Amino acid sequence: MPLHKFPPRVWEALKMKQGIYTRLPGHYLRSLQESCRPASVHWKPLGVNSRVNPKTGHRERVQDVPIPVYYPPESQSGLWGGEGWIAGYRYANNDKLSNRLKKVWKPQLFNRELYSEILDHKFKITVTARTLDLVDAAYGFDFYILRTPQEDLNSKLGMDLKRAMLLRLARKDTELYPENPAKRETVFNKYKEFVIPAEEAEWVGLSLEEAVEKQRLLEKEDPEPLFKAFVQELVQELTAQKLSEPEIVEKKH
Repeated sequence: MPLHKFPPRVWEALKMKQGIYTRLPGHYLRSLQESCRPASVHWKPLGVNSRVNPKTGHRERVQDVPIPVYYPPESQSGLWGGEGWIAGYRYANNDKLSNRLKKVWKPQLFNRELYSEILDHKFKITVTARTLDLVDAAYGFDFYILRTPQEDLNSKLGMDLKRAMLLRLARKDTELYPENPAKRETVFNKYKEFVIPAEEAEWVGLSLEEAVEKQRLLEKEDPEPLFKAFVQELVQELTAQKLSEPEIVEKKH
């Protein structure tokens, strides 16, 4: 499909309708389309289209304008709870009559050990105070990872952990607490509401590039050595030749 005949804004949509993109699993393609707006972290939405001005008493139209947030690459290797860098301005010496100076507000980061029941492993992860509050609100690290959608996690590490947890739940891996089957069954029953088929769990959290590479490897066939094809062809020819020859039957005197 010649993309130069279409405006650039529709190139991504057109790319998904051709080639290997069309052979990606349906549930993965739906997950790309179902992405919604992340939760507001650095601003509070008004939730209304208009409100009364307290000074004039007239109703005025208002709108929710989210603050632009920059997520640095290191945020993908941690769990920042939706926080990021915010660029703005501040007044020198807190004097509004002075010049404005550029400023970048960054979240305070901590290195904490978080334990996963499903994976039975402690992870040392860079987090923010908001992340710790969300983990407490979800009543556990595993519940936080499994319940939080991708757009709110906004972390490659978080989605990798979610995929690993879902795979272990789907396969009911016996490597979890091998010496304590009762505890293993308790953990599986505790998180059974998140169980999905293993075929779907394998694709959770993959970027488009990773999904394309995974599909390419699934479709890749190992080349068959030529000598095997020649041997099979020779056997077929000898079999056909033997069947075509008349069978000689000796007469008994």
